[in-house]
Amino acid sequence: MNVLDIVVSKKKAEDVRSDLLVVFAVLDKKGKPVNDKIFQGLTLSPEFTAKEEQKLLLYPPFTQKDSTKKSISSKRILVVGLGEIGGGESAGELNDRFRTAGGVIAQICKSSKIKQLAVKLPAFKEIDENSFSEYLVEGLQLGLYQFLKYKKKDDDAYQGVRRVSVVSVSKGQGVRRSIKRGLNSAGAGCVSRDMANEPGNGWTPSDFAKFGKKLSGLDNVETTIFEKGDMKKLGMGGILAVNQGSHEAPKLVVVDYCPEKYQDTIMLVGKGLTFDSGGISIKPSQGMMDMKYDMCGGGAVIAAMEAIALEKPKVRVICLVPSTDNMNGGGAVKPGDIIGHFNGVTSEIENTDAEGRLILADALAYGIATYEPSCVIDLATLTGAVIIALGHHHSGLMCNNDTLAKTLAKAGLRAGEPLWRLPLGPAYAKQIKSKVADIKNTGGRPAGSITAAEYLHKFVGDTPWAHLDIAGTAWDFTEKTYVPKGPSGIGTRTLIEFVRNWRAEGSSMLRSQKKS
Repeated sequence: MNVLDIVVSKKKAEDVRSDLLVVFAVLDKKGKPVNDKIFQGLTLSPEFTAKEEQKLLLYPPFTQKDSTKKSISSKRILVVGLGEIGGGESAGELNDRFRTAGGVIAQICKSSKIKQLAVKLPAFKEIDENSFSEYLVEGLQLGLYQFLKYKKKDDDAYQGVRRVSVVSVSKGQGVRRSIKRGLNSAGAGCVSRDMANEPGNGWTPSDFAKFGKKLSGLDNVETTIFEKGDMKKLGMGGILAVNQGSHEAPKLVVVDYCPEKYQDTIMLVGKGLTFDSGGISIKPSQGMMDMKYDMCGGGAVIAAMEAIALEKPKVRVICLVPSTDNMNGGGAVKPGDIIGHFNGVTSEIENTDAEGRLILADALAYGIATYEPSCVIDLATLTGAVIIALGHHHSGLMCNNDTLAKTLAKAGLRAGEPLWRLPLGPAYAKQIKSKVADIKNTGGRPAGSITAAEYLHKFVGDTPWAHLDIAGTAWDFTEKTYVPKGPSGIGTRTLIEFVRNWRAEGSSMLRSQKKS
């Protein structure tokens, strides 16, 4: 992934030399477009109304309505509509509107093969320049994403934007910090997309381990890799059972960001199923090739860890990625088999394609017993049932703590990755009771996403815990200008937002709940 080279320019926007200069327009209260003051003299097409995502590309000579005849150094001008600002939008809605504008710019950059880009930040009183620059840059970086690793190199193909000059009104450090935050979040999202785009023979449990080891080069980061023998000693029967039919050895990757001083510990767990054939309960051949995406939860949490470590928060963050593939070799686990998990809970296997909960259960139980975290969040492409319930527009959220659920939902809105909470409870837990073991790994078709979460619920005790089922959003997510076809990188930026705001929201809220 090419990280954008962005500078905050001291020049006036009209003096910056670029292939494309971007300015912005909003709608006033009367529904008329209002352009940036510097460029109000430009003659705009009557069809351009400054609605959200609307764009107008202008080529020289730039016709002026007034007599100033300003000289503009860029080869083209792109006017991007932002719609009406100041109509009671939430911060999350504005963030995503700015992100979407960045995606619009990315689309034009790709189609026009822009190398040098200039962006004039809008000077409207309704828009905070720092917030705008952060989320615009985030959308631009995400929108420029391409995965070309396995394509023959084409010298004539578009190689991306080489340099971006940002012209701000304040020219302060706030804009620079905001741009850095936007690039960090977007970069992590793109890394998780890269992992998911890799084929099953290009991203294996060993690759998760290599990436984890690379992170140990960052400040305050230590990585531990648990091999198959370690799992046998620890009694991690869930990971081992799923791995029985595979030639690839499983890995449990633990990445620990531990600052010198901290009060709280956040634990992140991601399903790292690098290919899912369904095992003995084999999947239909149609669509099976998409099962290389079944590791998107693991990709999200470990990619987020890199961004989190770079930002150096005052909270300990631990990431666990249990990783294997699910194949149907001669030793594969069979329907009717009974396994034992790390915490001693026994499980009857009804369906070998309900494997994600098996590997997550061991990681959750081990991580909570070892690190005693303040809260736990797991991400997994766990059930097709969540797609039936929520489509491709919301990730499913199931949680045993109201405060954690609200805090996480806020982070999702800020990241443009909305969550929808589904219930938990004894009635659903009854569906996974087994006659021959403590629990069974499926609860039937009704409430399939919830019963899968109830399986995980058995392994977290009283620890505040949230489960994100991202099967409907990890790919085929809601169409957006900054989200490509294929893997979306969902969850990565939500976790980064959650950690960024932990001290202000999560930590204090959880403590007050304990006191009450």
